[in-house]
Amino acid sequence: MFLQLLTLSTRIGLASQPIHQTLEPPHDFDPDPTASAVQQPVHREPASPSLPGNAATAQCRNHLAGDPVTRKAKELQQRYGPWAVVTGASDGIGRAFAHHLASQGLNLVLVARRLPTLEALCAELAQAHGVQCRSLALDLSLPHATDSLAEATADLDVGLLVAAAGFGTAGPLLGADLATEVNMLDLNCRSVVAQAWHFGRRFAQRGRGGVVFMSSLLAFHGAPHTAHYAATKAYVQSLAEGLRVEWAPLGVDVVASAPGPIRSGFATRADLHMAQALPAEVVARLTMRALGHQTTVRPGWLSKLLGWSLALLPRWGQVLVIAQVMKGMTAHQRTSTLPSSEQR
Repeated sequence: MFLQLLTLSTRIGLASQPIHQTLEPPHDFDPDPTASAVQQPVHREPASPSLPGNAATAQCRNHLAGDPVTRKAKELQQRYGPWAVVTGASDGIGRAFAHHLASQGLNLVLVARRLPTLEALCAELAQAHGVQCRSLALDLSLPHATDSLAEATADLDVGLLVAAAGFGTAGPLLGADLATEVNMLDLNCRSVVAQAWHFGRRFAQRGRGGVVFMSSLLAFHGAPHTAHYAATKAYVQSLAEGLRVEWAPLGVDVVASAPGPIRSGFATRADLHMAQALPAEVVARLTMRALGHQTTVRPGWLSKLLGWSLALLPRWGQVLVIAQVMKGMTAHQRTSTLPSSEQR
């Protein structure tokens, strides 16, 4: 069995060699760290538009037909509405969550570093779905940014937090830039627990709410060639598992989403070559479906396959298998010493 898994992992790694697909760089990536050091949140709330004709027609038709999608949307609004906060909303998974939640009728606070990108997305979602939307420019890796986020949303009845802001690095740790690795730790871990603390208290006080944590396929074992990133996701996974039980009596739902490769700008900035990538929209939809029902959801066949297969191995065996997968994804880095990074 172990040899078969090693063979499978090697094939997965080889399949992750460069493919003829162009990945857009994340809109929220800022190569100048000084430009992202926003001390005070900058937010704008566009005037609530009238419901677009096509949206109004669809809404009326669904209502008359008793569409189950509409019923599910109402249930979502009652459980987690009327407002949702989505971090890392300018690109990738965060952007996909914003689209999905807006389609379900939730008002949104979109958080990322680049205000123009967020404003454009807010205008698009408001026009398409008739929801209210606020854009909030914050660098959540900064020490007090989460406090600013809590203050900027204090006047809203927020019922859902999607903590999707984060970034990853790949390559040998000894060749990495230490400042980048520490910044990743701040954003992927410290900021996440601060967001959970702020909004978890609000949800517990109102007696209902939900938190989506972004875990990873790599969160369940060591991952050579991306060891530190995997460790940050292991922290998020463990936090989600504990809080789901701790907060259940308070009426607060928690889910950890642990996808495999995703079709976004992540691979480009993390300097990874990934095939079999899953659309971010699928991750958002399946994760929201699991919230309130599962502790961990593994969107995508690769995440499920490796999860089930690796469970049969001891932990050291799991690490060896993942090493083969990551070896294929980072093969192009053999002559390079410094990894790249991506931030949503």
